[in-house]
Amino acid sequence: ISFLLGHFFSVYTGDALTDEIDVHLPENVIGGSARASVSVLGDILGRALKNLDGLLRMPYGCGEQNMALLAPNIYILQYLKGTQQLTPAIREKATNFLTSGYQKQLNYKHRDGAYSTFGTGAGNTWLTAFVLRSFAKAQSFIYIDPAQIKESNSWLNHKQKENGCFQQSGKLFNNRMKGGVSDEVTLSAYITAAFLEMNISSNDPVLVRSLSCLKESMSDLSNTYTTALMAYVFSLAGDVDARDRLLQHLDSVAIREGGFLHWSQKATETSASLSVEISSYVLLAKLGGSPTVGDLGYASSIVRWLTGQQNSYGGFSSTQDTVVALQALALYSTLVFSPEGSSTVTLQAPSGPLMFEVNPDNKLLYQESALQDVTGKFSLEVNGSACVSAQVSLHYNIPTPRDPTSLSVEVTTKVNCTKQSHQPKVTLELKYSGQENSTNMVILDIKVLSGFVPDSQSLNRRALLVDRVDHKEDHVLVYLQQVREISSRETG
Repeated sequence: ISFLLGHFFSVYTGDALTDEIDVHLPENVIGGSARASVSVLGDILGRALKNLDGLLRMPYGCGEQNMALLAPNIYILQYLKGTQQLTPAIREKATNFLTSGYQKQLNYKHRDGAYSTFGTGAGNTWLTAFVLRSFAKAQSFIYIDPAQIKESNSWLNHKQKENGCFQQSGKLFNNRMKGGVSDEVTLSAYITAAFLEMNISSNDPVLVRSLSCLKESMSDLSNTYTTALMAYVFSLAGDVDARDRLLQHLDSVAIREGGFLHWSQKATETSASLSVEISSYVLLAKLGGSPTVGDLGYASSIVRWLTGQQNSYGGFSSTQDTVVALQALALYSTLVFSPEGSSTVTLQAPSGPLMFEVNPDNKLLYQESALQDVTGKFSLEVNGSACVSAQVSLHYNIPTPRDPTSLSVEVTTKVNCTKQSHQPKVTLELKYSGQENSTNMVILDIKVLSGFVPDSQSLNRRALLVDRVDHKEDHVLVYLQQVREISSRETG
């Protein structure tokens, strides 16, 4: 099992900034497995730019995950184009990913214009709105068939109810969004945001009714996720009064830790993914319209927290939080971008110092150095006026935990030696014992041992809640809708 420890520092203008981190290894670390490195970039989106093909390092075999591969390219291209940093090489790389992602996404489209996780069953309103808003923006960089957008738009319009809200079809992306406010309101806010991002006229009857639905729900602000999403919606709609009322409430429930600012769904909420998404929507709402200097200062505290949640690839922990966070960071980066300035970064490690230079010529250059020390106290100092993002990463291995966790897999192997084939049967038992009633989607990635291949007939058998099984090279990927108590899958 590999773990990553990331620590970020940022300086935007002015005097020197210093910070310290004390790095320790767990007692059960496997000897010789630990390694550490430090990386420096002059742009908070540079890490994502370097890893456009794998921000999450996960399989992309369903409609939602494929969008996580497609959508970040749009926001990064918009940012680089808006700041005149878009080079032909970057454009070609990103647009190739966009084109590939667009073509793959059509595999999950229904004839009526809806999209679903695997292209079967009922159309999913959340996913269809996600695809619609992404395709509409991607038109600036690649060819998107207008008919695809029109059909999805029409399908969503027909899901609108008399009260202006939208009828839910399919599952929520994240089951932790629920609570406090009906899922109908959250869904309606998400779809309304998609329509507004497409620059549909505010006089459009569908938009007028949906905004009315959301205004009526503002009497209940107990769901922090929905409140943040609605603040972004009214920011897009130009309704300053509604936006400011929502932001005022959100400020009263914000979590302040030093110079960092973020939000969570509940006081006891431990989902970093949902906190990232909520905080990103607040950031987008705060930066809407014509942000003041005070708004940018407030936003910088959110950005400092968000960048601290990024993984070493530039993404976050799941599909939706990665997409929304990169959208928010791209908007912030565009507003504060300056082509001038340079900074010197000095990392003082136990074995000695390392220095990096960030200037206008290498802002997007990924600079990384291995560290001789994997434990101890590290201090970092940044001098200058250029934006800097620095990360100290620690990777190590530990034995597979034997104690029960919220999600665990038990593997047993049986071989019938009376048969000449000696075909082993592998049984996987997946157990969930977390706080929620069920998990979100779960992917089992089974590495096949050298010299063996999975039995094709066994891959075609479907256990309970198994939506799809893929065989790619020496891996078998099993996609499960969710796990409630125990779900098992056999492969031979």
